[in-house]
Amino acid sequence: MLKEFKTFIMRGNVLDLAIAVIIGAAFGKIVTSLTDDVLMPIIGKLFGGLDFSSYFWRMGSVPAGYAGSLSDYAALKKAGVPLLGYGAFATQLVNFVIVAFIIFMLLRVVNRAAAMLEREKATVAVAPAPEPVEIALLREIRDELKKR
Repeated sequence: MLKEFKTFIMRGNVLDLAIAVIIGAAFGKIVTSLTDDVLMPIIGKLFGGLDFSSYFWRMGSVPAGYAGSLSDYAALKKAGVPLLGYGAFATQLVNFVIVAFIIFMLLRVVNRAAAMLEREKATVAVAPAPEPVEIALLREIRDELKKR
């Protein structure tokens, strides 16, 4: 069983997938930081506030024992108040659009490179295969017979 597991793990596509997941997780953190720390404050500033994730609608009443701020999304959510957090959703939507755009650009580059490679393959003239020795010998014999 251990040998089968080792064979499974050592297959190229499993290792490629593991590497892709690790790189994807790191890339996701970079995109999250870009969105949360750079883009969303700019978008939030355009909409009148610096913290876009604090945009929400309360959908229910606040518990009687709640002593925190009524504008603190995280605290209200922790207290169990039903909230519609459209600011947090917009942040995740921007994250998705950034990742989707980058994947689109990568695929575009790969597709263009593949097309260029195909064009190069088509233009390269294939050298004819060398003539087999038997055919050359038969040709020489024919030519000699024609001379006689």
